[in-house]
Parts: sequence; structure tokens; C-alpha cells
Amino acid sequence: MEETSEKKHSKVRKVALVLALIVVSAVLLYLLDLLLRPKYMGDVTEGALTAEYYEAYGDHDVLFVGDCEVYENFSTVQLWREYGLNSFIRGGAQQLVWQSYYLLEDALRYETPDVVVFNVLSLMYNEPQNEAYNRMALDGMRWSKTKWDAINASMCEGESMVEYLFPILRYHSRWNELTRDDFKYWFKKDTVSYNGYYLRTEIMPAGEFPPPRPLAEPGFGDKAMKYLDKMTKLCEEKGIHLVLIKSPSLYPHWYEEWDQEIEKYAAEHDLLYINMLEIAESEVGIDYSLDTYDAGLHMNVTGAEKCASYLGGVLVEKYGLQDHRNDEDMAEYWEEVCTRYDEAKTSGT
Repeated sequence: MEETSEKKHSKVRKVALVLALIVVSAVLLYLLDLLLRPKYMGDVTEGALTAEYYEAYGDHDVLFVGDCEVYENFSTVQLWREYGLNSFIRGGAQQLVWQSYYLLEDALRYETPDVVVFNVLSLMYNEPQNEAYNRMALDGMRWSKTKWDAINASMCEGESMVEYLFPILRYHSRWNELTRDDFKYWFKKDTVSYNGYYLRTEIMPAGEFPPPRPLAEPGFGDKAMKYLDKMTKLCEEKGIHLVLIKSPSLYPHWYEEWDQEIEKYAAEHDLLYINMLEIAESEVGIDYSLDTYDAGLHMNVTGAEKCASYLGGVLVEKYGLQDHRNDEDMAEYWEEVCTRYDEAKTSGT
């Protein structure tokens, strides 16, 4: 016997109710997930850097990848003001070479820069180091196969892919740690960098460092070099000039054996390598009593401007990079970046 119209309508209502409950539950879980994730808007803002790339004005002439020795040591604003270069720094705290590789691979989904600059200090690490730093580098990436591969290459013991896929599984216990900032930045965050550059205005003259320990092995590890090879090959395939640099940070110690290995690698692959540590005072103009904010580990804004001025001149002369200051749209974008930058310099924040 056929169902009555009332029974059919009752089934439809039940199905609709179940679907509505599923949708509402999914939305609530999503909102809870956003609330519980670290916001990186307080003292540790480096975790916000990765996601800011997607809001920047492309295409970039110069793309930096690397650790704190790029995102704190090179002023993208100086590159724009002095040379008209549109640049971005895809850097992060203790960013490992495979993370730099995958962040570059990710960027090449959207653009093809003329030059990629990689800071070589991170080659000292051959294994994953720390979940917190992994999260700061990777959580802000948009989902793609590249992000999946980056996570697989980076996970420490005890980490799992499912917790990257569903961050609420990792951060569910943060409910009793929530602060006012978690609610303030629930849906939208402030911009904390200047095209990836992390500005610091404090001054703390360089001090004494402990004597370097002897190297257990003279060269870099196999995994680290494998990803440098992958970066070199990727840039070659895309027609991008890869430039290797050692920024002028005084610590961790940069060993002569490492420097020789990079010089040899650069010669074998026809790459430009600049050890700015060797020429920091003589050619870059760094004054370690004024141009560092943490006793020589990283540059403050005056040091970062000097580093950018020097490197920008080299890149323009060697690769003929174009000056975009007459590009109205790009100039308008950079005017806003420069305004925020100047305000931060003046206020000391």
C-alpha cells in the first residue's frame, strides 16, 4: 500500500532535520576550531607570517625563503624605496630547508619570481626539530599536495597528519588558556609584517658568544642537501635565478667548513653565493653596536635596511631587475606598506 502524503512529508522533515543538525554541527566545530587555534598576535607573531603571503601584491621580483636570518635581516620596504623591487620574505622561526623548499613550491603555484634568495644557515639541521616551529611554518599554508608533503617532511615523533588536517584535535585542550586576543582575532588577524619582513627597532650592541664547539661532521646532512638540490632544480626548471646567502648574524656560529661546502656547491651549480657575514662591516656597512636588537643574533631595522640596500644593488646589477616605482597599482600597494612601516619605526613597535 502506498505511503500517505503525511508519512512522506514526515520522512522529508526528518531527513531535513538530520541534514540541518549535521550542517549546524559542522559550522560550530569550524568556529570552535578557529577559536582554539593559536592566533600569533601577541608576543610570538612569527606564526602569522606564512599566511600573509597570500594577501601580498604579486608578482614578486625577489622571493626570500629561510629562517629568522631573512625575515628579520632584510627590509622589503628598503628594496622597494631604493630599487623599486617588489619582494616578499617567506621566512619563519627556525624554518628548515625542506620547509623553505615547500614554501617556495607553494609560491610557484601563484607566480614565478625573477630571483629566489635562500639563506643557508638552516642547512645545519638535517632532521625535524620542534612541533611548535613546524606549526608556525606550516599551519598558515593553504591546503594542497605541497602542504601535505611539507608536513610529512617536517613531522617530529608523536605528531600526526590527522592533527594537521583537523587542528581542533591538536588544540582542543586550549579552552582553559584562551585570552582576550583569541576572541579579538577569532575571524581576522592584524598584518604583522611588511611583505614578510619583521621589523624591530630596539638596539642592543653585539656581545660575546661562547666559543664554537668542534663539528662532529664537517659537512651538511644528506636530507638537508637533498632539499637544496630540489630547490636548485626547481629554480632551474622555472628559469629563476637562485641566490645563496649567509646573512650577517653573528650567532649561531658559521663554520669555515660549511662556508667552503657552500662555495663549492655554488660553483658546481653556477649559483651566486654571498657570505654577507664576511663583508658586514666593510661593504654592507653594519655597525654591530647600533644595527642589532639582540646582541648580534639579528638585525634591527637600521641593519635590515643596510642589508637590503647592499643585496638589492647586487641583484639589480647582476640580473637587471626592473624598477616598478612608476607602476601605479604597485606603487599604491607599497605606499600603504611604507606608511605602516614608517609608523612602526617612529613608535618603536
